[in-house]
Amino acid sequence: MTSSTAESPGRQRSLLGTLAVIAWTDEPSPDSDTPGTPFLMVYSLGNGDQGPEAGAQAMRAELERLGLSIGDRLTDLAREPRIPFTLLVEAQRAVLDLPFMKAQCPVPPEWESNAHKTGTAYLIVATRPWPEAVAGREVSADRLRAFVSDEQLLQSSAHCLLPVRRVRS
Repeated sequence: MTSSTAESPGRQRSLLGTLAVIAWTDEPSPDSDTPGTPFLMVYSLGNGDQGPEAGAQAMRAELERLGLSIGDRLTDLAREPRIPFTLLVEAQRAVLDLPFMKAQCPVPPEWESNAHKTGTAYLIVATRPWPEAVAGREVSADRLRAFVSDEQLLQSSAHCLLPVRRVRS
């Protein structure tokens, strides 16, 4: 998995630092026809103007301002049109548009196929920085699993089901 750098507008960028997006898919159950879940995670490298802790607080404040809960509640954004998050998936790219960032993330064919089959992607927006996962560099499955499965990370993140859009032909 390779992460991509996101573009953040204005003042918020200086607090949040560099934002990155990474995509992965979980394994489908062997006894199910359901495809694996496509995941995206937005995280900061923690290199904002006032340090990683200020960046984490700024991300949390931004998510709460948008009406997202932090912790174990999953928000279905198809049912929350007031939260302006969009995801376009085409040509092995996930184009993520959030009020505080825009990013294109490369995704493998399996991820794209699963996203189109399920019609959603599971988005995690981490408030905790991940400085080791520098955009554009390969992240091993073990490193990703260790970061994403950390209970403190999960409890300090926003969790969303994000509808997948396609380019109409």
